[in-house]
Amino acid sequence: MSPAEAQEVKNLLLHSNDQYRDLAQRHHQLDDRLHQLLERHYLSTQEQLEEVTLKKRKLALKDEMERIARDYAQAYGRSS
Repeated sequence: MSPAEAQEVKNLLLHSNDQYRDLAQRHHQLDDRLHQLLERHYLSTQEQLEEVTLKKRKLALKDEMERIARDYAQAYGRSS
């Protein structure tokens, strides 16, 4: 699947799939919090742990979103 096709599938899922949209919203919220932390000059030990945890949770959400998109593309003949 080309990058343009992949983006088309993701956009379609954002508008038509509640689970995908929820994952995307949660990913965006984690990203916002991560940016808040990274704007600081110094992170406490707890904040450093939160940063690592946020990155792992974001990656897990992204992996799940990619799985949904891949499954959709295969089911509807949008894969190459």
